[in-house]
Amino acid sequence: MRHYWRLSLLIILCAVLIFPIGMVQAADDKQIPAPQPMGNVKINALPPPSNVTTPGTWFKGATPPNYDPNKPPIVFVQGMHGKAQDWWSNTVYHGVNDMYEKAYNAGYRTAFVQLHDAAGGDGATQWDNGRLLVQMLEQIYNHYGQKVNIVAHSKGGPDTQAALVHYNGHGFVNKVVTLGSPHHGSHLADLAYSWWAGWLAELLGRQDPATYSLQTGEMAHFREQTDNHANVNKNRYYTAAGTSWGPFPSALWSGGAYLAVHGSNDGLVNVWSTQLPYGQHLFTTDVDHDQIRTGTASFARIEPTLRTAAAAGTALKNTGAAAASAQPASDEQYIHGGSLSANQAVEREVAVDSTSPEAVFTILTKSPDVEVTLISPTGKSYSKTNKEYFAATDREFFAGASIQAFRINRPEAGIWKVSMTSQRDDAYLLTATFTGSDTFSVDLPAKSKQKSLPVKVKLHNPKYFDLSSIKVNIKTLAPGGKPVRSAGLQSELKKDSKQPGRFAGQLSAGTQAGTYNVTIEITGKTKQGQAFARTLVRSVYIGN
Repeated sequence: MRHYWRLSLLIILCAVLIFPIGMVQAADDKQIPAPQPMGNVKINALPPPSNVTTPGTWFKGATPPNYDPNKPPIVFVQGMHGKAQDWWSNTVYHGVNDMYEKAYNAGYRTAFVQLHDAAGGDGATQWDNGRLLVQMLEQIYNHYGQKVNIVAHSKGGPDTQAALVHYNGHGFVNKVVTLGSPHHGSHLADLAYSWWAGWLAELLGRQDPATYSLQTGEMAHFREQTDNHANVNKNRYYTAAGTSWGPFPSALWSGGAYLAVHGSNDGLVNVWSTQLPYGQHLFTTDVDHDQIRTGTASFARIEPTLRTAAAAGTALKNTGAAAASAQPASDEQYIHGGSLSANQAVEREVAVDSTSPEAVFTILTKSPDVEVTLISPTGKSYSKTNKEYFAATDREFFAGASIQAFRINRPEAGIWKVSMTSQRDDAYLLTATFTGSDTFSVDLPAKSKQKSLPVKVKLHNPKYFDLSSIKVNIKTLAPGGKPVRSAGLQSELKKDSKQPGRFAGQLSAGTQAGTYNVTIEITGKTKQGQAFARTLVRSVYIGN
């Protein structure tokens, strides 16, 4: 019996050493008490309570010895595919997140929520997360006996608005601070549901409701439902944004390069998308999407707003946040995708004209073992041994996808070739981003009540092109991802006979309301005979 108890004590000691219970390692090596699970708690012997990820669980942060009862408690809401522990555990690129530590040391009581995404697998829409969040907010409000302030990262912003505005959670909350939140969606979500991404997305199995809900068309619909709601003015909103793409090389940097077409961004969300028409924008600074949620990057900037229940600083003002469709394009892209059969090489040509000082060729596949080679028009070959090459793993909209990319300074004009060979069946999504190019613009709203709406394309310098060779085609996916088959759909836009370099057509939705994903392709030649190809992906919500 004595031997049995000694063995039991040894096992417990080993478990404690491997899974430290009740403490959080602070950035300055000082440990503070770990948040403890509350609410919908399902705890097994291992892991320790602080690692519980059951949706509906919320964590109560330790009460600091210097806490000020006049300061409202802070509730932290994480982003897509995130969990409560994101506020005190490791970030992707920037070490331990010290947000909990900063709040604790400043005398704040804290709470951290587990939304549906915390369970792993598919992420949830803001509607589903909002329903769950409002239940936890009520519990937290009753526990502390006072209204709270919210700090939300990324999609946690729309999740919070759904809870407060649409599910009447506004009575539990004073103010909301959002960090890098895609209030107007992200064009990376549009890409994930686009025509050429279908093969890869299906193979990854990660076209989930969370990603779908962040398409710019979907969020335009959400904004209309939310911004005009009677409850939207019952809380104060404050926003913040970043402009860094994160470390190079990284998946975040790759996302930033793609989003650069639509303006400044933090690697996942454009600055214009982070703002609300009735919100006060606190700051835009040189941090990436992973970093903006850390205490070091943001707490001192948002803390004055969190000190009281009353509105901080000057009165809220309209930030003039622009619609997604109105953003100028300073860079441009070519996009293509398809399947890869085992041991069969696939070669894709990419036309690069002389207007681009830099080109970034990015190839996403399911397997990291796909051999990718980039060949210039004069035959120079680039592979993983070249300094221009980098590899990473996507963690967001194409979660789990392998990224291989080439960053080419002053690319040769002409036809570049991307060669791909896989040892097993796979799929690829190729994007080529041309920095400094601004050759065309597209007029397509993010939302329309009309079942048929015009699509217009304008070449900015028509004299540069052989206009007889230019064609503009659109490929449209209906809600649910099926190609639009409609008599009213024009797959090729018509040239304007009176205005050279302008093209127009109609996008017809038929009877189905919802988000339509539109891929616009421009092909042809320049006056010098160089091949020209560009792609733009947009989404538009059609219906009331």
